[in-house]
Amino acid sequence: MSTHSIRPELPELVPASAPGKAAEVLVVGTTAGGDGPELALADGVVDEAVLAELLDDLIAVGATGAAEETVRVPAPSGLSVASVVAVGLGDAQSLDADGIRRAAGAAARTLKGVGTAATTLSALDLGAAAEGFALGAYTFTAFRSAKTAPADDAAPVRTVELLVAAPKARETKATVARSTAIARAVATARELVNTPPNILSPAEFADRARQLGSDAGLKVEVLDEKALEKSGYGGIVGVGKGSSRPPRLVRLAYSGGKRGAASVALVGKGVTFDTGGISIKPAAGMENMTSDMGGAAAVVATVALAAELNLKVNVTATVPMAENMPSATAQRPGDVLTQYGGTTVEVINTDAEGRLILADAIVRACEDDPDYLIDTATLTGAQMVALGNRTPGVMGTDEFRDRVARISQGIGENGWPMPMPAEIRGDLSSKVADLANVTNNRWGGMLAAALFLKEFVADGVQWAHIDVAGPAYNTGGAWGYTGKGGTGVPVRTMISVLEDIAANG
Repeated sequence: MSTHSIRPELPELVPASAPGKAAEVLVVGTTAGGDGPELALADGVVDEAVLAELLDDLIAVGATGAAEETVRVPAPSGLSVASVVAVGLGDAQSLDADGIRRAAGAAARTLKGVGTAATTLSALDLGAAAEGFALGAYTFTAFRSAKTAPADDAAPVRTVELLVAAPKARETKATVARSTAIARAVATARELVNTPPNILSPAEFADRARQLGSDAGLKVEVLDEKALEKSGYGGIVGVGKGSSRPPRLVRLAYSGGKRGAASVALVGKGVTFDTGGISIKPAAGMENMTSDMGGAAAVVATVALAAELNLKVNVTATVPMAENMPSATAQRPGDVLTQYGGTTVEVINTDAEGRLILADAIVRACEDDPDYLIDTATLTGAQMVALGNRTPGVMGTDEFRDRVARISQGIGENGWPMPMPAEIRGDLSSKVADLANVTNNRWGGMLAAALFLKEFVADGVQWAHIDVAGPAYNTGGAWGYTGKGGTGVPVRTMISVLEDIAANG
């Protein structure tokens, strides 16, 4: 069993009516008005005279209210804190929950060395502000020695006071509890993705998933390489053959619904490191393939979160885990695999391995006769070519695809519905097997991968495939509540879809 801490530390989020004695900094929002920045503050927190002085100070140092702009000034004498951080919200007319979430995240990243901060962003949207502060403060330091570990004056903010009119109200407490749970789940997915691949082998990943599941009260099943071989999981076994660290399949089941409640299957790609296998990737940037289990990390975190939120829905996660390495035992281009369920696949490119392990998991998941199935994966470079680094592609059965994309856009992960053109399906034909794992051209690679997976989804199941090849891992600078490295996408999309299914079927 893994001894690594599964749950990363995040700031404590505390509803309050005014800054407490320990508060060192007040975080306020500014919007970009036609005549300069304007303050967006909770009524009663600051009196008019202090407001006017604060706004003058912000204008004097060049604040504009542009989205995610942060400006820090000494606090006017009427405030109990030492300083004020103003974070830009952009155009007031287009302000939405994710704009507040991003602003809170940007503010949190400036609060290094602060013990306690208070904020009025919570008066604009309590849940979004709470999530933004928690996720913006997340850092990954598990592998830093004393030489480079953050000193106290560079440590993330420890406590955030969320200023609201009714801090003790039941609704306030429920909102903060939900946002805390969601932020913790997203951070857990980030922590798994950020863990180096020499540590996070398939077996170690399975151990951590088992621990998360056990802590959440889930039913847990783990199949090792012998059980996978015996049961005919040809895709998972085939991908894992090249590694000295054998594959796993983890099943996590949450029964939250009464008889007749909707059932949802979640499947996530868990390739703990992807060299491409025999079809080896270029060396440049290969270190980022530590993120190739981002879909699995999100699924594991989401099913545990569903239990924590006590959703009235039944959720089962089926999570294949393997390492794709080149060796004397690795599968070759030209090999034919027999997937779980009997479909044969000609392996044209061993770097198209994610769909092979997902196919096994999807067939197994469909044996439970779910109403809905969501699979997510860092599946194709074509996703980034088509949609960039921040926009997941969503494919699947039309109605559910559009529902998932709409919900994803509403919560700020911005999934975009994509088609699966019938003419591409013919390019997946094989001369020797039922299917080839790639087409013979470079066009529509994200769509072709979804069409491949469609072959393994049982009839009648409402299905959505979320390709997060770019969005699951940020190789650039921090922005909003997203730091460098694992992002936790699409945890918030999946939990919001589960909440919607629990409420509406």
